[in-house]
Amino acid sequence: MFYKLLYSKFAITVLAFLFFIPLSHSQTKKLKRPKSRVGISSVDTFVQESFDLYEKVYKYDGYAQAGTPLDDEDIDVLEEALTEMTALSDSASNIISDLDGVGILKQGKATLQINKAKKAIKYSIKTAKELLLGERNKKEEDDNEVENSSDDDNNDGDSNSENEENDTDNKDPENISHDLEVLSKFDFVPGNKTIFFDDFSQDFIGDFPSKWNTNGSGELVKINDSPNNWLRLISGRNTKYIPDIKNLPDTFTLEFDMLTKGLNNKTSSQSYFQILISDNNTFNKDTNFAMVEIPLCQFIDRGLIVENSINGKREIRNEIQVDIRKQVTKRNHISVAINKQRFRVWINETKYVDIPRLLPENVSMKSIKLHLRGLDINKENLYVSNFKVAEGGVDLRRKLLADGKISTNGILFDSGSANIKPQSYGIIRQISQVLQQDDAIKLKIVGHTDGDGNDDTNLKLSKSRAEAVKHALINVYKIDGSRLISEGKGENEPVADNSTSEGKAQNRRVEFIKQ
Repeated sequence: MFYKLLYSKFAITVLAFLFFIPLSHSQTKKLKRPKSRVGISSVDTFVQESFDLYEKVYKYDGYAQAGTPLDDEDIDVLEEALTEMTALSDSASNIISDLDGVGILKQGKATLQINKAKKAIKYSIKTAKELLLGERNKKEEDDNEVENSSDDDNNDGDSNSENEENDTDNKDPENISHDLEVLSKFDFVPGNKTIFFDDFSQDFIGDFPSKWNTNGSGELVKINDSPNNWLRLISGRNTKYIPDIKNLPDTFTLEFDMLTKGLNNKTSSQSYFQILISDNNTFNKDTNFAMVEIPLCQFIDRGLIVENSINGKREIRNEIQVDIRKQVTKRNHISVAINKQRFRVWINETKYVDIPRLLPENVSMKSIKLHLRGLDINKENLYVSNFKVAEGGVDLRRKLLADGKISTNGILFDSGSANIKPQSYGIIRQISQVLQQDDAIKLKIVGHTDGDGNDDTNLKLSKSRAEAVKHALINVYKIDGSRLISEGKGENEPVADNSTSEGKAQNRRVEFIKQ
């Protein structure tokens, strides 16, 4: 009787175990936590916190799938986790801005890990809500969503190698290829003759920069770990900021970095940052001008405003319907290209404005004016840095074919490194088009630095930068590497005075020479 009873209990246990197996497998397949860190503190923290919360929710989801009811303590934990996950989800867009200036390989690894963390957060928020409402059921879309990504879980760029180059085998095709595609189509080409450059390095923090004028106020500041000095603009109804430029050529480009702080859902719907090209360099009324206003409002979608005045008469005023609310909360690189009447504007690698006849015909433009309005000066701020105006910027391809050589200071790198800044790819794209047009052309790429630092360091840096441009042509534009050679000259062949900001900007250049 005892053995018969024991056998019955064993049989029930086996049946229960067999019945439980499919239940346990009905839970969504678990996402794998990245195995190594990216090396960007904000990204690493975001990923770690996301997966800490994810694993907590996943555990309770397993209880629900197994039919185990949640007690009061479990519900309290889930409610707290849901609050933390919602806040974490809201911060995701800000994390992306921390990738500016990071090398492409590290960007790829960081982007992949951020996307995995966002996927974990999405699952966690949805699941936690269903658990708290008692509505958690097996969802086919959950399974599909995670199954579609599970095959790539081990290819997240998390190898333990100390060399970032090894990450090339672990790139996420969807994310990195998209970034490279954006870069490959970026068509802004900066001018090749610097007219004005100011990184505010030659002025004191707290002062207004010496090469600018204003009818309001402003000051130079340091921001977090940024090596740059930044000009803080003060919002005002008629306040203008004018760099010391006497005349502008018919064709020129303008570039600068823009950073905002404190924008939120209470930021005024009438807050804009204006870039104006004018027929005078005073604070008087502009008879002839063209301008674009970048909206800063966060609680409603306001588009970019374009407007002009020709002989005192407005001919164009229009709102371009684009939602850039999240974009303006990050650090951005603004690029403007003026080609006679044509007016184009890029924010980072995206072109938002391209109007063929916004500027007046046969009228000389004298100045660039910046204007900020609608911000609460006690809470909300906008800053600019690395302000550069250069003549030209139309077509380097013909010059390279005709002269057999071009020199450009429009290919920019992170300070002290060979990481190419994304806004430089317009030039590299034009070089690739020359090579694609004629298979017989071979190029030497020569890097030059300014005079800061010691000779040996600059020589090594110039070689690395020339090599980085070579690799961009190969990897982004699929140019045969056998057609390219690279060389560095360091600071040995300056073309301008290394004691000034403008001179240094001209000396930091890359040459392309037909072989």
